[in-house]
Amino acid sequence: MSYALQVSQPTDFLAAWARELKHSALQDMLVDGSRPGILSLALGLPAAELFPVKLYSEAVKHVLSTDPKALQYGPPFEPLKKHIVKLMARRGVECREEQIFLTAGAQQGTNLLARLLVEQGSQVIVEEKTFTGFQQVLEPYQPEILTVPTDLATGMDVDAVERLLVEGAKPALIYAIADGHNPLAVCMSREKRIKLARLARKYRVPVIEDDPYGFISYNGYEEPPLRAFDDEWVFYVGTFSKIMAPALRTGWLIVPESLVTFLATVKEATDINTAPLNQRAISAYLDGGHFDQHLSELTCEYRRRRDVMIAALTEEMPEGTRWQKPGSGLFVWVELPSDVDTGVLLRQAIDEEQLVFIPGHAFAVNGHECPKNSMRLNFSNNPGDRLADGVARLARVLKRQRAAALVEKVV
Repeated sequence: MSYALQVSQPTDFLAAWARELKHSALQDMLVDGSRPGILSLALGLPAAELFPVKLYSEAVKHVLSTDPKALQYGPPFEPLKKHIVKLMARRGVECREEQIFLTAGAQQGTNLLARLLVEQGSQVIVEEKTFTGFQQVLEPYQPEILTVPTDLATGMDVDAVERLLVEGAKPALIYAIADGHNPLAVCMSREKRIKLARLARKYRVPVIEDDPYGFISYNGYEEPPLRAFDDEWVFYVGTFSKIMAPALRTGWLIVPESLVTFLATVKEATDINTAPLNQRAISAYLDGGHFDQHLSELTCEYRRRRDVMIAALTEEMPEGTRWQKPGSGLFVWVELPSDVDTGVLLRQAIDEEQLVFIPGHAFAVNGHECPKNSMRLNFSNNPGDRLADGVARLARVLKRQRAAALVEKVV
């Protein structure tokens, strides 16, 4: 749940947008989820036990012993870009090294693009429910946010995007998560991908394609990223955080070559340059040819965990609960019976069952109404037995809440 920051000191010296900052529900859950005894189904944390620790450690050791520039300021590491070209080719995206810009993760990538594209008061098109991190990226610009619905089977309502554009909207960008949507876990249909790319070109509106989960696909790479359908107006954001480890803080953008110089200037003002050691170590790890097996094992285990969660939901949840089995990503979006308020349910789950999850309203954009009975559950960060236990805890709290409500109604 997001709420206004409560502070005891004067804040009138802050910029106007900063005075309106909200707490992030995800940051709150990061704290709550780390408390002893808490079982967290909240955050999109990858499984730490699946990090390639041994082989990555060997890659770091090799780099430190052979490359004296690894700990120095330096330009982006070109060999890593070569690897990224190959990684993207397996997803059906053709790109050149000159179009790749290395970042400190996907969050920085979207932030840098927003700094280049968005002005104070610009229009921006996003879905009615989307990743909170991008909402935070937009806050300093106080844009006019235009929202469109999302179909839980086929993704973003691209027809609604078209209507906005036809009616005269002039957005600085369209933000889209085509695979493993956060929080809705849906993958965009091919028809919608093609149409959104065509709209971007026709109306000359850049699309930021945020793709942290696209490499974690449980049915093979059924559809290529949006970037495969337009290499000029779709700006792709990728990261090693979910497929190797978050602490590496290394990601990439694929953009028109003409933007790279602008991005470099903006990035210099942000952090001078991106961790040369990690860039070199990731490249050395990829040199070793271990990544394909690692990604295969990662996907296999996450698919197993997804299936355990789906089976537990099927077994434990009351009639009227809805969800879909995600084809990509780390989440299941759940809509409970309409009489349930997941904000209230969360407080009871923490107090009574030491369980945390993210209520759906945490992802609502621009105050848009979100079903109060919705929630996002993560399945990547716990083994199967813990996932089944977590859903059982959720079911117990839900059963008690509904029983109490029934008694109150009768009284």
